[in-house]
Amino acid sequence: MTTSQVPNSGARGAHPEHLGHVIFIAAAAAMGGFLFGYDSAVINGAVEAIRDRYDIGSAALAQVIAIALIGCAIGAATAGRIADRIGRIRCMQISSVLFIVSAIGSALPFALYDLAFWRVVGGFAIGMASVIGPAYIAEVSPAAYRGRLGSFQQAAIVVGIAISQLVNWGILNAADGDQRGEVMGLEAWQVMLGVMVIPAVLYGLLSFAIPESPRFLLEVGRRDRAREVLKEVEGDKIDLDARVAEIEHAMKREHKSTFKDLLGGSFLFKPIVWIGIGLSVFQQFVGINVAFYYSSTLWQSVGVDPTDSFFYSFTTSIINIVGTVIAMIFVDRVGRKPLALIGSVGMVIGLGLEAWAFSFDLVDGKLPATQGWVALVAAHIFVLFFALSWGVVVWVFLGEMFPNRIRAAALGVAASAQWIANWAITASFPSLADWNLSATYVIYTFFAALSIPFVLKFVKETKGKTLEEMG
Repeated sequence: MTTSQVPNSGARGAHPEHLGHVIFIAAAAAMGGFLFGYDSAVINGAVEAIRDRYDIGSAALAQVIAIALIGCAIGAATAGRIADRIGRIRCMQISSVLFIVSAIGSALPFALYDLAFWRVVGGFAIGMASVIGPAYIAEVSPAAYRGRLGSFQQAAIVVGIAISQLVNWGILNAADGDQRGEVMGLEAWQVMLGVMVIPAVLYGLLSFAIPESPRFLLEVGRRDRAREVLKEVEGDKIDLDARVAEIEHAMKREHKSTFKDLLGGSFLFKPIVWIGIGLSVFQQFVGINVAFYYSSTLWQSVGVDPTDSFFYSFTTSIINIVGTVIAMIFVDRVGRKPLALIGSVGMVIGLGLEAWAFSFDLVDGKLPATQGWVALVAAHIFVLFFALSWGVVVWVFLGEMFPNRIRAAALGVAASAQWIANWAITASFPSLADWNLSATYVIYTFFAALSIPFVLKFVKETKGKTLEEMG
């Protein structure tokens, strides 16, 4: 069947009768993103307690914190194939179980290596959630609402980060400011890690309340059920038979890209793949995850009271949400490239000020008052400009910039590069901070500055272009 022979179903302008139900479906799937953010950031509240309980140095501590990213990479790499075999909903349920098991295991470790293992399990769940959530939402969303519903995933991630910091702060207050203080018969940090059981169980329960993706249903021959789901999410005003034919035709035309398709030129990969890798690496090498994995430790290292340091971690997370909302509003209006450049300039200013503030000697274990306030404000400036630009824009670029025939494989390589870069920054920060905290932030400032000519020279604007125009 040629493109001209596929009947027009009217799906492009489809408006479901019960939009609230479709929003519920997307929000339920985005709970995976909430857990992604929550599990990624909740460790922030346990860093110093883990160091003290197991009497380990910065290098070993960094490996325990960063080891979850190995699980993330494996989970992200395998989630697509798992979902194609057993379905998107089953994949969500597996992810939910892994989050639950990881939370319980992390809260009740009997040794450091045991804690590290449960961190890897949680990382695998994060990796699965990072892939399945956006894919499922895209497949069940009506075309007219896909962009807005798709943004639920990123919004859920930043809300998850903020809620984890708020919960940590509340638990620390209940323990009188001591991360190892007793709360509910456990040390405070153990409760922080264990509380994730609650949203993980909710995620699992919600997965039973939403339908399987119509695309997967068609792949396994369940055409009648696929029609029912399409009617549910796109309304009964569309031609359902024609809509089914559209999806089946698109599935037959799809080229399953492979790693081999990415090869070319003198430097292993095609140039466009290197640009995608570059975007992923710059997104991490500015040190953004230091703000979410180590911020409490960072503030305590320059003399901030532990309870206040947890509160500042929460306020940083709120700024992260504000920046993400700004990006969601302007990414289609201003364009991806201008937002990335604005963000890079803002990050250079914020990181540079932090480097300056941390260059001063501590007085009675604290930064001088002026430098302390500059460091605090600068940290919030950095997170704001990251969130309103690179936090969202990179994922938009990666979803749009690659030619159709290599998109899936290229996105996989770029995402893997991002996890590896994330691991490198996360694993190196404690040792770098022990060496020279100010110089560490100079390094992050350098990469933020280097991202400006990179974007100007190599990155092309994708705003307003169809995916087919990418080649």
